[in-house]
Amino acid sequence: MENRRRTTKQRLAIRALFDDESFFLTSQQVHDQLKERGEQVGLATVYRNLQTMAEDGELDAIRSEDGEMTYRRCSSVHHHHLVCRNCGKAVEISSDKIVEDWARDIAAAHGFSETGHELELFGICSDCSAQRADS
Repeated sequence: MENRRRTTKQRLAIRALFDDESFFLTSQQVHDQLKERGEQVGLATVYRNLQTMAEDGELDAIRSEDGEMTYRRCSSVHHHHLVCRNCGKAVEISSDKIVEDWARDIAAAHGFSETGHELELFGICSDCSAQRADS
């Protein structure tokens, strides 16, 4: 079914922001960056749009290690992420057949069907590691 959501000025501003962004961002960070660009948009509007855009597959949404939802535009193929705990840099990792088979087999062994999974890896990127070493 084709997406029939109304395209608003606020949604266009959020899309434009993610055109220039490769990191996962929280709703507050998106709101702050939009304000810096001179956009008049409320925080509640940002929250609603990010959630809708994630539901529509326009943005990826992951829960950070501290439990906050973060958003990023990614490729459309199934993948996972390696995310820096320090700076938020994210790398897309293509889905490995071993992970997919493991998830399906575990679910089936416990009598589950129609399952999905989320797999995100967190660590410290090489730039942040180098900065820590220099400190």
